[in-house]
Amino acid sequence: MNYLKDLFKIEGKVAVLTGGGGVLAAEIGSGLSKAGAKIIMLDINEDAAKEAAKKIQGQGGTAIGLKSNVLDIDDLKKVREEILSQFGRVDILLNAAGGNMPGATISPDKTVFDVNIGDLDKVTALNYNGTLLPSLVFGETMAKQKSGNIINISSMAAMQTLTRVLGYSVAKAAVSNLTSWLAVELAIKFGSKIRVNAIAPGFFIGNQNRALLTNPDGSYTERGQQVINKTPMRRFGEAHELVGAVLFLVSESASFVTGVVLPIDGGFSTYSGV
Repeated sequence: MNYLKDLFKIEGKVAVLTGGGGVLAAEIGSGLSKAGAKIIMLDINEDAAKEAAKKIQGQGGTAIGLKSNVLDIDDLKKVREEILSQFGRVDILLNAAGGNMPGATISPDKTVFDVNIGDLDKVTALNYNGTLLPSLVFGETMAKQKSGNIINISSMAAMQTLTRVLGYSVAKAAVSNLTSWLAVELAIKFGSKIRVNAIAPGFFIGNQNRALLTNPDGSYTERGQQVINKTPMRRFGEAHELVGAVLFLVSESASFVTGVVLPIDGGFSTYSGV
């Protein structure tokens, strides 16, 4: 048991999570806290960040919630200094800020030529720049420490062509590429104790996609049924099922793992449908 405990030990580590008000970030933050990490939840919605932190505190963990704009590098640097003044270091960064917009998707009665370029730019910026800028700000701290872990959130949309979600797919593909690029850059120039990896969740029910995948009575929409048919496990993922993968990637058990995008998808990415 001591061997397993040491292998996955993150007790005392300081973890910063962007998009902290979201369902997935909240669950991962809770899981990391239960493993002994100190949690900082960042979100552009300060109330959401503080509420997520409050839930972790209620479980006996150490957590704070702070307002932060992942698209404003000066704001991120200001928040970084506040975190460093209170915790002294940053060991883990989880880039969970992201999302989609209706104008950057192609509805069944539209074609790609109807896409809203403004919304497309916003979705690309939120998901890509919203990963890059925190990685630069908190990665700089890790470079000075000569240690740290960055975990990005990619998507099935980056691994296979999913109809409709044009903006989100393009942005998440860029996140996957950024993950491998930063992994190489930081390891070569700052040492093997700084690692960058990503998880690629399959289909999980969250606030943004609930109406797209399920009906009010809980049955699947046509889109939801298509997803289930392509998922060998024949179900959607549960948020808590992301925690173990993240814990693995940020612990010493993955000390020689960097630059990977790990699918957590019930087999969706491996199944051809036949």
